[in-house]
Amino acid sequence: MATPHEIKVQRREDEGKGASRRLRHAGEVPAVVYGGDLKPVSIKLSHNDVWLASQHDWFYSSILDLSLNGDVQKVLLRDLQRHPFRQQILHLDFQRVSDDEKIRTAVPLHFINKETSPAGKAADVVITAELNEITISCLPGDLPESIEVDLATLSVGDIIHLSQIKLPKGVEIPELTQGADHDVAVVVAKHGRVEVAPEATEEAPADVPATKAAKDDE
Repeated sequence: MATPHEIKVQRREDEGKGASRRLRHAGEVPAVVYGGDLKPVSIKLSHNDVWLASQHDWFYSSILDLSLNGDVQKVLLRDLQRHPFRQQILHLDFQRVSDDEKIRTAVPLHFINKETSPAGKAADVVITAELNEITISCLPGDLPESIEVDLATLSVGDIIHLSQIKLPKGVEIPELTQGADHDVAVVVAKHGRVEVAPEATEEAPADVPATKAAKDDE
C-alpha cells in the first residue's frame, strides 16, 4: 500500500498574471485543481513545502492528498512549471482522481542487484538503462510509487524487455497492448567498446637524393 502524502493548500480568490506574481514574491506557488465532477479551483501552496516535495519521486507518481481546511481531495500532479534558471517553481496543475476509475501515469524504475549480477561483476560489460520510467494503468489504490527491476541474473548479451518487468497486482502497461513492436528494451548488457592501439611500425629511412649520394661517395 502506498504511503499517504498530504499537502496543505489554500484557496486563492485573485487570478491573473499580476496576482500570480504577487503570490510568488510572497513565497507561494499558484496552482489549479481540475477534473472529476467538480469545477476547476484555483489554489496556492507554500513554495518551501512544494520545493521539498519536488525532490522526491513520490511527488510526481503518487496520489497526493490536497488538504483545504480539512477537506481532502485525491489528486495526481499533471504539470509543473519551473523558472528557467532560478530554483523556483512557478505553477502546478493537479488532476482529481476517483477510487473506482483507472488512471494512466508514469512511474520511475528502480534497478536493483546490478552490482551483484554476472554482468555487473564483469569489468568489460556495460549495463545501460534504456528507460528510467514507464507509463502504467491502474486504480488509484494500486498505484506504486516506483517499480523495481531485478537485475540479479543479468548476464552479458541479455536484454530485459518491457514485458519482462514484474508488475505489482492490479498494474498494467498499456503500451504492451499495441503489439510486439512496443515491447521495447528496458535494460541492455553488452561488452564495452575495446579500442585497439595501432601497431608500431619502424620508420622507413628517407630517400637520399642521387646527387647528394654521389657527393657523399666522393
